Amino acid sequence: MALTTEGAAAGIETGTIYRIPHAQRHGRSRDLFTVWFGSNMMMLTVVTGALATTVFHLSPLVGLLAVVVGNLVGAVFMALHAAQGPGLGVPQMVQTRGQFGSLGAVPVTVLMVVMYVGFAASNLVLGGEGLQSMAPGLGRMPGILIIAALVVPPVIWGYRLIHAATRMMTVLCGGAVLLSLLWVGVRAGGMVGRTSGGASVTGILGAFSVSALWQIAYAPYVSDYSRYMPADERGMRMAFHATYWGTVLGSALPMALGVVLGGLAHGAPVVATMSGLLGPAAMPVMVILSVGIAVTDAMNVYCGTLSSLTVLQTFWPHARFGPGWRVGMAVVLMVAALLMALFFAGSFMESYTEFLNLLMAVLVPWTAINLVDYYLVRHGAYDVDSFFQADGGIYGYVNGPAMICYAVGIAVQVPFLSNALYTGPLARAMGGIDLSWLVGLAVTAPLYLWMAARAGLNDVSGVVPDGGAPVAAGNGP
Repeated sequence: MALTTEGAAAGIETGTIYRIPHAQRHGRSRDLFTVWFGSNMMMLTVVTGALATTVFHLSPLVGLLAVVVGNLVGAVFMALHAAQGPGLGVPQMVQTRGQFGSLGAVPVTVLMVVMYVGFAASNLVLGGEGLQSMAPGLGRMPGILIIAALVVPPVIWGYRLIHAATRMMTVLCGGAVLLSLLWVGVRAGGMVGRTSGGASVTGILGAFSVSALWQIAYAPYVSDYSRYMPADERGMRMAFHATYWGTVLGSALPMALGVVLGGLAHGAPVVATMSGLLGPAAMPVMVILSVGIAVTDAMNVYCGTLSSLTVLQTFWPHARFGPGWRVGMAVVLMVAALLMALFFAGSFMESYTEFLNLLMAVLVPWTAINLVDYYLVRHGAYDVDSFFQADGGIYGYVNGPAMICYAVGIAVQVPFLSNALYTGPLARAMGGIDLSWLVGLAVTAPLYLWMAARAGLNDVSGVVPDGGAPVAAGNGP
C-alpha cells in the first residue's frame, strides 16, 4: 500500500512509524509551540477550568492558582516526553519497546489506541453539541458531521497540515479566548470578587490534579510531533521548552476563563453563562471554540493511527507500513469514532467517557517507567533499529522489571481512584479527590529505577542508536 511520489509532493506525509531521516528533520520550535497552544484552545478546556469553582467550590483567585500550578507541574512530564522525539526520531509508542520489549509494549499501546478513538468520539459529540447550541435548528447529527469533516483533511495529509491547522487555531481560538477574558472582565469584573467559594485543601488538590492530568494525558503522543526536530541537544532543548510553554499557556488561559465563568455561573451551565456575558460576541466566539476541538480530534486520530501501525508491525515485522497504510488506518479509526459519536446513546457516551478517564490509571505508571528509563537508566542511549526487529533486538520480547513495575503502579492507584464508575476507599475518605496519579508516580518511578539497576539495564555501553556514534549520556532538555 504505497502512495505515489506525486502524492508525497502534494503534501501528504510520507513518514509513518519509522525513524525520520536527518535530512527530513524540518521541525521548528515555533511550530511545536503552536501545535500545543492551538490544540488546547477549545471549549472543553474552558469547561475543565470551570471545575475549580463549580465542582471543587474554590474562590476564583484560589481556583486560578490551583489550575495554573497544576498545568505547570503536569506539563513537565509531557514536555520531557517531547524532548525524546528529536533524539530517537520515532513515535512515542514505538520507543516504548525500548522499555517494555516488543511484545510487552503491545498491551500498553492497544490501550492507548482505545483511548485515542474514545476521546475522538467524545470530542466529535462535544463539538457537534457546541455548534447545535449556537444553531438549535442544526441538529445533533449534522453538527457532529461538520466537526468530522473538519477532522478528515489534517488526518489524511498528516504532520504538516496538523501544524498549519494549529497555527490557525492559535490565532483564531487564542483571539477568541483573550477577547472573552477581556469582555467578561469588563462586564462582570466587579462580581468576580463577590462570588462564593473558599480555599479547602480537598478543593485545591482536586483542581490541581485535574489540571495536571490534563497535561499528562498528552504524554503517549507528544513526541509524535517532535520527532521531526533536529537530532541534537539543541533540538531536544527546543522541543522541551516549545512544548512546555505552548501547552501551559494554551491550557491556562482558557482554564482561567473557565474558573471565572464557573464563579459567576451560580449553578447555571458554564456555556450558557459565557454566552450570556459575551452578548453579541457569543456567536462567533462559541463557534470558533467549538470548531477548534476538530484540531485536537485530528491529533487523536493521527496518533492513534501511528500506535495502531506500531501494533501491526510487532506481528508483521518484515512488512513495510508506509503512508498508504497510515491513510487507510486513519480512515478506519475515524469511521469508528464517527459511528460511536453518531449512533451510541448519550448515556452510553457519558459512561464511556468515564471509562476512558478511568483508563488514565494505566497511563501514569507507563509515563513513570518511560521517563525513568530514558533519563535515569539509559540516558537517552537506545538502539532504534532494535525497535523494529522481530525479536525486539537488544530489548527482547518482554522487559520483566518494567512489566512488574507497571502492574504494581496500577494496583497502588486503585484505592485512590475517584470516578463516576469507581471510587476507592482512600479517595472516598479524602472527600472524593483523585490523587491516584501522584501515588502511581511516587511508587512506580523509584521502584523501576531500583529494579532496572539490579537487572543491569543501565549498561548502555556499545549502544549505537543511529547507525553512528553512541548517544552521549545525559542527553536531554
